[in-house]
Order: sequence, then C-alpha cells, then structure tokens
Amino acid sequence: MAKDYIGYQALLDAALRGVVRDALQRIEKQGLIGSHHFYLTFKTGHEGVDIPSFLSEQYPDEMTIILQHQFWGLKVREDEFEVALTFKKLPATLVIPFAALTKFFDPGVPFGLEFKTQDAPPPKQAPKPVTGGATEATPMPQKAEVEPEESEEKPAAEKTAGAAEVVSLDSFRKK
Repeated sequence: MAKDYIGYQALLDAALRGVVRDALQRIEKQGLIGSHHFYLTFKTGHEGVDIPSFLSEQYPDEMTIILQHQFWGLKVREDEFEVALTFKKLPATLVIPFAALTKFFDPGVPFGLEFKTQDAPPPKQAPKPVTGGATEATPMPQKAEVEPEESEEKPAAEKTAGAAEVVSLDSFRKK
C-alpha cells in the first residue's frame, strides 16, 4: 500500500472532533434539548487534561463522563472544553482537550464516534497498543465508568443498550 503523505486519518479525526466541538457549543448556548445527552471518553494522561488527582488515580488511562442532568460551567474553546461535575458528592472542574477524546456517544439519537489518531502531542503515559482501522460512527456502551451524581432514576429505555447504525468508510470508496 502507498504511503499516505497527506495524513487522511488525522484530517478525518480532526474534522470529527469538530463535530463534537460544535455539538458542545450548541449545548453551551442553549442547553440539552430532548433526549440528547453525551458520553465522552478521554485519555486521562493526555497532555492538557486537567482533572482532580483522585480521578486520575482512579482512572489512570481512560475515563468516561456523562453530560446529562447535573453539569454546569460548560465552556467550549477551539481546542478544549471545560465542565464542572460532581463525583461522590465532590464538585470538580475538568478541562479536556478535544485531542484527548477517544469516543463520543449521544444515546438519545443514537450517534457515536470513535477516534483512532491523536492530533496533539503524545500522552504523558505510554499508550496501550491500538489496532488500526478507519474512524467510524460506532455504537458506544450505555454504561459509563464514572457517572455524575444524579437525583433522578434513569428511564428503563435508557438502561438498555441502544442499537446504533455502524457506517464503514469503505462503503463510500470507489471500487
């Protein structure tokens, strides 16, 4: 196979991270509407990630947060976002660069993205080996590793895993 000097995978991941940025900018301005809510998975050791030490100790590699009922102070910038959540009744502000994201999922639609490349400097920790593949719209797990404290019980439909359509980039390539 020929060497990709343009870096299409990195360009694609950067564009898809822009989709996440635009979605967060919309909820920053108008709040969550309808059944939309976001599961965001990121590398905790990635350069620029700023989370409390008790979270980085508990999740030294990767962590998933949910933006649904109880979050505040969402600030979306060009390369990162900031949000305040509660973990075990302790408020915490997290700063997450978009380059640290590995997965994004909105189960209300359902719509998901998985990122394969890093568009920023390498993580502070040695990464686990990752198998190659194209970025795809991918169903994400419904259960998050870390979930903000919520006073409401989730509806039964939300507790079951939703089926999302997986779209392979190969289907758009000319043969």
